[in-house]
Amino acid sequence: MFGFDPTVLAIIGLAAIAAAAVAYGVLFTEIEAQQKTTTRYKKVKAAETDTIKVKAARDRMAEATKRRKSIQDSLSELEKKQEQNKKVDAPPLKVRLMQAGLSLTESQFYIGSAGLAFVTIVVGLVMTADMSNAPAFDILPVSSPQLGVLATAFVMGLGMPRFILGFLFKRRMKRFLNEFPNSLDIMVRSIKSGLPLNDAMRLIALEGQEPVKSEFRRVVEAQQMGMSIADACTRMNATIPLQEVKFFAIVISIQAQAGGNLSEALGNLSRVLRDRKKMLGKVQALSMEAKASAAIIGALPFIVATLVSITSPDYIKPLFSDPRGHLILLGSAIWMSIGVFVMRKMINFDI
Repeated sequence: MFGFDPTVLAIIGLAAIAAAAVAYGVLFTEIEAQQKTTTRYKKVKAAETDTIKVKAARDRMAEATKRRKSIQDSLSELEKKQEQNKKVDAPPLKVRLMQAGLSLTESQFYIGSAGLAFVTIVVGLVMTADMSNAPAFDILPVSSPQLGVLATAFVMGLGMPRFILGFLFKRRMKRFLNEFPNSLDIMVRSIKSGLPLNDAMRLIALEGQEPVKSEFRRVVEAQQMGMSIADACTRMNATIPLQEVKFFAIVISIQAQAGGNLSEALGNLSRVLRDRKKMLGKVQALSMEAKASAAIIGALPFIVATLVSITSPDYIKPLFSDPRGHLILLGSAIWMSIGVFVMRKMINFDI
């Protein structure tokens, strides 16, 4: 019914296309400017984000470098202190008494040593007076039994107290090593539960086992007197001269200066100490056969000499009375000492 002329439709289409082309030509500059603005805004925003990321990465790098430098400075300082401590002679008697866990003073120690020497002299003189005619005294390398008594008293008064002191020191260090990793584990759990380091140490000082308990009590008392926790832990090495205590002092010192996860560091230290203890036990087990052989070989000449002197005193008498026998004894002692020294070096390991 309604007819459309194709020519009219073509003219309308061309007119619409022309209008669109004119509109695009007029608005092209504005559209292009808007597109450039949008692109520039995106680039600026991306650049700002990259700048923030780069700045954060630089800050992290600077913090890591600062922390690494602080750790290196702390380790260098501790190494210098250790070298200075190595150059110092043996600790005085007062410090050794503290290390052994004894409450004696120097005067009491010297009085006890003199008393032991006096008792040895009295007992020796009584025995030599009662047994002066015994045949065993005829083979002594000294001119009189009294000289032997004086030599024995000198050894008992000067050597025996220090031997006992060294034995007590080694026993206390062994007990400390057995308990120290457990105390570190308690500290790790306390720190993870929210307690500060001071309270964790105070907990060990109150409820720990000896001798760790007394050593941490000294640390807590030093903090109460105004000493920093790092210096107080470093001071512990004076009474417990062990590598494990040095490791603990290094961890506390680094954490105090550079920060970090203290519970993780103490947990790693506890694991390292337990591994060192296991390794030490393996080394002792492997070297026990050599130690037993050395003890048997070292004691065999004295056992044989004692048995021969009891059963046949006349047979062994020239060894002690003749000058040539004295030279043989001297040479035997030197060679035996060299053998004991070499075997000791072979079976002792530092871990």
